[in-house]
Amino acid sequence: MSNLRAICRRYAVIFSIYSCRSHGRLGHGQLLQLFVEGRELTDRTSWFLSFKHWYQQKKYAFSALYPDIFNDLRNATRNFRPDSLIGEGGFGYVYKGWINEQNFAPSKPGSGMVVAIKKLKPEGFQGHKEWLTEVNYLGQLHHPNLVKLIGYCSEGDNRLLVYEFMPKGSLENHLFRRGAEPLPWATRIKVAIGAARGLSFLNDESQIIYRDVKASNILIDMDFNAKLSDFGLAKDGPTGDNTHVSTQVMGTHGYAAPEYIATGRLSAKADVYSFGVVLLELLTGRRALEKTNVGTEQSLVDWAKPSLGDKRKLYRIMDPRLEGRYLKKGAHELGILALQCISKDAKRRPRMSEVLASLEKLQDSKFGALPPQATRSKTSSTIRRYSVNQGFIT
Repeated sequence: MSNLRAICRRYAVIFSIYSCRSHGRLGHGQLLQLFVEGRELTDRTSWFLSFKHWYQQKKYAFSALYPDIFNDLRNATRNFRPDSLIGEGGFGYVYKGWINEQNFAPSKPGSGMVVAIKKLKPEGFQGHKEWLTEVNYLGQLHHPNLVKLIGYCSEGDNRLLVYEFMPKGSLENHLFRRGAEPLPWATRIKVAIGAARGLSFLNDESQIIYRDVKASNILIDMDFNAKLSDFGLAKDGPTGDNTHVSTQVMGTHGYAAPEYIATGRLSAKADVYSFGVVLLELLTGRRALEKTNVGTEQSLVDWAKPSLGDKRKLYRIMDPRLEGRYLKKGAHELGILALQCISKDAKRRPRMSEVLASLEKLQDSKFGALPPQATRSKTSSTIRRYSVNQGFIT
């Protein structure tokens, strides 16, 4: 604690520690928020200290980012150069950058620690409120299947977040990007399990509703472990005898639960529905919303639902890029699980902990792996013809 006091004296700051009251209770990756004294509340510079236990084993070492943090992050991304851009969303732009592991100063590409730096669009859909929500939740929540927040910056109109870098990108890119190598069946199950673990931790252990489950928010590391990202829409779940919280409808069209869209009543079962849509994307290789030949949008749920309970029909909507390299019984079990998740009646949907248990059971059985001698399935051409008949662009 003496090191922390020395830092505070040096920079003349006051500090608050999220969700802990003593040095001994600091969690892995715990963030400390520091504000420079003597400035107006509306123009305070947010500093941070990062408790670096997650990459320095058994060392209580702190590092402070100094007042020029925005310039440092700009330099880490080579002035937010277009070739450093790795993603874009409602929040803003995401850049790949490099920083020194010891003092977080910018470093040359290829040296130090690679990070993902998200920069808020001033005119973006997600504003300061969502940025602050993400800082607060990821500053307190720590789980192997949640992306790690290393730090943040709030200087003037600039709002940035610094995350661990996920080298394999998003599930969305693996499923839908043209030219992407198709994910094998066993890898799809692994990714689904990782995302389910993160959601189960949020819903069932932390009573937090994620509210933005979708393929683009599921990031993948080098070993294809999945982690949830983008917590700007997260919300505390109901307490006591309450079954839901009432809130403005937010999220992504095609993934949002029907009862939430209709009433604004939000529960953890809305996350289960959205996860069911992700399972359908993993099964079929199709987006939650697809453009038809006549220019309208077709819901994946409406298109796939009639086939999920019928083994013969299910095989006709499976992702043709799998080329039949999956066990039919395993695909059927995953289809049934997806069907349960997307039930119109929220009460009939399983809890995320139950979804996770079903996925882990599937992985542990022989049905979550590849068939011993997988051959190209005849269903590939059938799927393409079926898709055209349903009004989809192939």
